[in-house]
Amino acid sequence: MKKVFKNACVTGAGNGIGRSIAISLNKEGYNVVCADIDIKALNETLQQMSNKKFKKIKIKCNVSILKHIDKMIAKTVKEFGSLDIMVNNAGVTKSLSLFDLDEKHWEWMNNINAKGTFFCLQKSAKQMIKQGHGGRIINMSSVGAKGFVDVSNAIYAGTKGAILSMTKTSSQELGEHNINVNSICPAPTYTDIVKKLVEKRAKEKKISKQKMIEYYMRNVPLGRFNETEDISSMVLFLCSEGARNITGQSFNIDGGLIPS
Repeated sequence: MKKVFKNACVTGAGNGIGRSIAISLNKEGYNVVCADIDIKALNETLQQMSNKKFKKIKIKCNVSILKHIDKMIAKTVKEFGSLDIMVNNAGVTKSLSLFDLDEKHWEWMNNINAKGTFFCLQKSAKQMIKQGHGGRIINMSSVGAKGFVDVSNAIYAGTKGAILSMTKTSSQELGEHNINVNSICPAPTYTDIVKKLVEKRAKEKKISKQKMIEYYMRNVPLGRFNETEDISSMVLFLCSEGARNITGQSFNIDGGLIPS
């Protein structure tokens, strides 16, 4: 797939989906800023980015703090000359029932997932407009925003629904600047977080881990969890020339769990 842009920034790049996205972008010939609150995890991500022809740098960033976002974008521009692609992947959750959720959980998830995504979107768009050659913004939502019943908790689903809405609205405002804004909605992806969730739910239901996996897969036509590469492949496509006329959309990567 032909590249139209070359300089990317990925939040939540320390582990899981974000790490896979950063590695894939580097492999395909993009310069990549890897942002996360966990520097140790970022070091591991950078070690796995094997394409030495292109730049890869790390920055500690808590996306709920606006000054951190400003520094992240400024560093991207300073190191690479421009910010062309913004992947808003940072997110948090915890497996909790409706009545176990409290105000602290609300603030924690909304600050990272909703507030963090919005201001990364807004501030990266400002930079792209300033540069004058367009760009791509990709927001990580979830099938939990579309009614997936086994989502980790109701607040998390709400934050991911907010991301879908801000994706649609911002795409309409940014189209005139040749900035494409899309979101990706993964089903459970077999990261460390999901592995822990499976183990927790298995204990709660007093069944084996394998039985719990089968329970999760019962409504998935393709019968398998996502791998992180399934999501990073979609990111690569949305960054390519082939996606130049795609904006304001959300893409389920879910093995057919929720047909569009």
